[in-house]
Amino acid sequence: MGSSLINGLAGNPYDKSQMVNGRRDPQLAAALTKVSPEAQKKIRTQAQDFEAMFLNSMFSQMTTGVKGDGPFGDTTGTGVWRSMLTEQYSKSFAKAGGVGVADDVYRTLIMQQVNRTA
Repeated sequence: MGSSLINGLAGNPYDKSQMVNGRRDPQLAAALTKVSPEAQKKIRTQAQDFEAMFLNSMFSQMTTGVKGDGPFGDTTGTGVWRSMLTEQYSKSFAKAGGVGVADDVYRTLIMQQVNRTA
């Protein structure tokens, strides 16, 4: 699960699963007791995938105006290679904790799951 702000077990006051963006979140802590660990893991993966998609879009926009230098020059292959590179960058960034989007998406999905079952 990487170094995300939201992971671990509820109940421990120092547990990061009760925190969102570095702050304690009692609502999330209560909600996590009602969601199975399997569902939490699945939701965490979905949130990271969403953040990776967001980051991929952002990185793609950042590199659209960059002309190819080096051994490949500015060829068609450079564009394909760059798109694959930005995709891998985005996945790596999201897995390492990202920019905070996954934590907020995770919290929202957990709260929706609890509200749906209540």
